Amino acid sequence: MATGHNKEARLSFRLNRELKELIERAALLTGQNVSDFAVSVLIEHARQILQEHETTLLSDRDRDLFLAMLDKDAEPNEALKKAANRLRSRI
Repeated sequence: MATGHNKEARLSFRLNRELKELIERAALLTGQNVSDFAVSVLIEHARQILQEHETTLLSDRDRDLFLAMLDKDAEPNEALKKAANRLRSRI
């Protein structure tokens, strides 16, 4: 996965021998060298974590409520009216 890309940054860490051997075995089974295997697994896991933290899942009820609020013709509140008046006075 990382092969052929510009490699401008580096990660470095130490781990015990058993974990290193485990990673080497897994890399061998995937046909990758240890570095490419480690990078691909780290990237995949990082993307999963980011997606979980950046995605909001709504129940059907909450989704329907949210969409109904978006469709509702709401009147502007006082703060919005004041902001619009300030903008008009500057233009």
